[in-house]
Formats: sequence, C-alpha cells, structure tokens
Amino acid sequence: MTTQSPPQHKLSSDFIWGFATASFQIEGSTDVGGRGKSIWDDYARIPGKTMDGRNGDVATDSYNRWAEDIDLLVSYGVKSYRFSLSWSRIIPLGGRDDPVSEEGIKFYSDFIDALVAKGITPFVTLYHWDLPQALHDRYLGWLNKEEIVQDYVRYSRVCFERFGDRVKHWLTMNEPWCISILGYGRGVFAPGRSSDRMRSTEGDSTTEPWIAGHSVILSHAYAVKAYREEFKETQGGQIGITLNGDWAIPYDDSPENIEAAQNALDAAIGWFADPIYLGHYPAYMKQMLGDRLPTFTEEELTIVKASSDFYGMNTYTTNLCKAGGEDEFQGKTEYTFTRPDGTQLGPQAHCAWLQDYPQGFRDLLNYLYNVQNGFAVKDENTMSLEDALQDEPRVQYYRGVTQSLIDAVTKDGVDVRAYFAWSLLDNFEWADGYVTRFGVTYVDYDTQKRYPKDSAKFVSKWFKEHVAEDEIAPKVAEVAPKAIKSSSPASAPRNGVSKRQSVSSKSANGKTVPKKTWKSPIARVTAYISTFLGI
Repeated sequence: MTTQSPPQHKLSSDFIWGFATASFQIEGSTDVGGRGKSIWDDYARIPGKTMDGRNGDVATDSYNRWAEDIDLLVSYGVKSYRFSLSWSRIIPLGGRDDPVSEEGIKFYSDFIDALVAKGITPFVTLYHWDLPQALHDRYLGWLNKEEIVQDYVRYSRVCFERFGDRVKHWLTMNEPWCISILGYGRGVFAPGRSSDRMRSTEGDSTTEPWIAGHSVILSHAYAVKAYREEFKETQGGQIGITLNGDWAIPYDDSPENIEAAQNALDAAIGWFADPIYLGHYPAYMKQMLGDRLPTFTEEELTIVKASSDFYGMNTYTTNLCKAGGEDEFQGKTEYTFTRPDGTQLGPQAHCAWLQDYPQGFRDLLNYLYNVQNGFAVKDENTMSLEDALQDEPRVQYYRGVTQSLIDAVTKDGVDVRAYFAWSLLDNFEWADGYVTRFGVTYVDYDTQKRYPKDSAKFVSKWFKEHVAEDEIAPKVAEVAPKAIKSSSPASAPRNGVSKRQSVSSKSANGKTVPKKTWKSPIARVTAYISTFLGI
C-alpha cells in the first residue's frame, strides 16, 4: 500500500477522478417517493433470473443513506462522483405526456446540492438500464423507435431543466451493447427477450438486438441535440455517451485470427462508436447482418454523427480471439483466455468472463482514448469480513490499471481527462444478485453498514499522489467543474487517428501484429475513463 518512490509523472491538476454507481443497483426504496416501476423490478422477482433469487427492493438502501454515502466519498477524498438517475423516479410512467414526480426531482436535487457543497463534481448518467415498465408495456420500449426517442428526449429535457444549473457533465446512456444484447438478444437482463424459449416466451434474437441498439443511438443523439440547442449555451456543460467493449487480441498471428480480433472490436465497439463519431455503421456489421441491420435516414445521420462531446467507454478485460463460431453478438469470433501454450491470460475473477490483464487496458486506451473496466475478487461473497476487506486481487487489478493509465497518458500521449472506479459500494449486481461483489466498499447487506476495503484505500492514495495539486486550492463552496474541450471527428483532433490508421499490438504468442491490420473505429476524441469493477 506504500509508494516506493515519489511519482515521476503526474496527471494534470484538473484531472477528474472518483467512484461510480447506478440507481437501481444501490437505491432500493422502489415503491416510495412517487417512483414508478422499472423493467428490473418485476424481472428480478422471476424465479431463476437472478443468481440468488434476490431483487433490488432494498439494494444498499442508498435512497435513505445517501448522506452517509457522500460522507464516504469525502473520506476517500474524491473529486467527482458518477451516478445515474432513475427515469421512473422522475417520470413514474415514463412518457412524454406523463406527469413529473416532484418528490423524485427533490430527491436528486437535494443529493446534487449536497455533492456540490462538499466540493464533489456530479457526473450524471441519464440511463443505466432501468427503463420505466410502463413504456415496455405500452410499446415494447427500445423496440419502438418512433415512441421511445420522443419519450427519452422529454425525460432528458426534464433532467437538463431541473439539474443542469449544477450538473455540467452528462452521459446519455450506459453501455448500449448491454441494453441491446443482454436485454433483447441473450435474454439474461430485463426485459429478458430472446429466441431461446428456455429463457423467454417472447423475442427474436436475430432482429431485436439490432433494432434496440438503433433506437438507443437515435435517442442519445436527439437528446444531445436538445441539450446543445436549448441548454448548453446557458449551462455550459458537456454531454456524451458511455459505450462498452473489451480489448481483443488475436489468438496467434494467423491472418484469420487477426481479422477475427478486429471483427470482435467492430461488433462490440464499432456498432455504436462508428455511427456516433463517423456517421455510419461498420462495414463488417453490414456484411454480417445484411438487411437485419437498421438504416439511418439522411436527416437522422446529421443528428447522430458527432453527437458526443467526448468519448466514454467501459471495459473490463481482454479476450484472445479465434476465427469461427456463429455468435453474432461476438462478431462471429470465439473468445478464450487460454494462450496457445496453455497458460492463462491473467488471474481469474469471480466472473467466468473476466481475467486481469492490465496491458490490454493500455492498448485499448491507445486504440480509443477511453475505457471502463473492472474486477471481482473470486468467492468474496463467502469470505469473512476481515478477509473481504483485504481484497488484494482487486488492489493488484487497480495497481495494473492505474499504471497502464499513467503510462498511456505520460508515455503514449493519450488525452484522458477522468477516471471513475466501479463501484463505490458492493451492490445489486443485476443477474448475479448479491453473490458477486464489485465494490471498493464492503456492504453488510443485513445491517447496511459500509466498510472501506483495501482497494478503496489504494485508489484514493494513488490519485492523491499522482494528480498534480492546484496552484491555488479552490474553496469548497465555489467548486465548479471546468469546461472540457471537445475534439469531435468533424474537426482535426490532436494526435488524431483516422479509421484507417492503426495501433500495433501483440498476439497471444507474443509476436507483433502488423500495424496495417488494426483499425481504430473512431477518430481520437477527448476522453473520460470510467474504470469499473463490474457492470
């Protein structure tokens, strides 16, 4: 936990860092304060949908304990806090003609006021998977482009109107791939639609994920348009989106596996990044899906392209990629953590899909300029409190991530502006229920008492040591986020990388992959990092 020598390089004094959460995962109190149902309320109650059969009714009780959570943030010395708003707590029925809950507005307004008073910059996500149930019942939510875009824009506009005087950093969506694939393809997240009739009686996995993703992109873009036209000039904020996807390494240096790794990146990241930053879907997506991939009208494309002031992305691990397979959700590639020589890519997390490989974090930073990632300590849910607080595997994960972060910034010239560690608290982990713990703070779910883990201490200490101090420290009451420069693909960004430029990497056998084989899906843009320990 101690630093061997003073840091040789530091991040700039205006670098934003902190911790993050999501409303449904921590708030609880699902039937109070005027809140309406979200698609996760009843879904989590269906037998077999969560690993332990539990739901989000209580979660970490943060609806009642938010002041305690802010005190925790203060004790960690953070500069910022990323959290999401519950759509159905603000507009219980969700629709553009439905009434706004003043109780819900007051809850978030009081919370934001308290953050600002403590000198903590609010970083707000508008949508983190908790669609109002009423909109799914009315028209199947994200499957109805004409309706959902209008309803989402109205919800966003209410948030801008009521909170935008204090909130200067907005994220429209969290992880569109998860919204689309897990909710409408694999059927493991609400609303649980899938062609697999063992999981769902409704849904078509060959069409619905792509329809949902298209609606998410358009909802994001039109909300950004509303913000820029109606609020940005007076409020002075920034708005963008948070995508997700993991770094992909060819299993070996064969041409087919090099191509497979690129296809995996296009299917996970390019699906959303290319329209938003370049104005079109990836060629591979069109080739793979044909007419099942929706198309944008010319008018829509003018709204979608460059509809983000920065690039936000979440990543968790690195996959070795082999050509072959029929899973379109992975770009028809096979994922593995086992190298050709039989060794593992890195230490195994509690989740089967996650191993610790910090070099992949740095490589993806160079590829995109922004990432979110995370690690869950294996079997932490069965440990004693004392052992759980000494979460050395998570500390080791953060040690690698933070080293990769500062190397990417100081050695590679990557322009990173912020970093959020997921999660502030152990919480309701969606389909995993409460079995999997990703927090840097241990939560005793029986008493709701919070206990800082060693990982929280490490992250806080690291950033205090590696972020340069302001020449003149601001007064707490006067803290305001600085405007963040935007480098959209429409301009020529510093150190810009076009679609056909490249980043070198190494395959599993250690050989360098030729640069010409790698194509960044977006022009490099100003970036925020959300480094998350889990979804």
